[in-house]
Amino acid sequence: MALRNIVIKNEQGLHARPAGVLAKEAMKSKCDISITANGKKINAKSLLAIMSSAIKCGTEIVLEVTGEGEEAELDRIAALIESGLGE
Repeated sequence: MALRNIVIKNEQGLHARPAGVLAKEAMKSKCDISITANGKKINAKSLLAIMSSAIKCGTEIVLEVTGEGEEAELDRIAALIESGLGE
């Protein structure tokens, strides 16, 4: 298991578009990827779970990746989130 704390920088948080980008990229991985935010652990491969968690700008999340190649996947997904998910 690999973990990293990340602060969401998207001005409007993880609304539909960035949540979709995150879920799509997470689905490409064979690893289990989860996000813990606001006291809830959610599956990062689920668009609905990400959107329903209401993650706002400035929220600190914990990105957790488990499986083969977890460190590389953690780096890839963390870089995507830190880049603003295309926004």
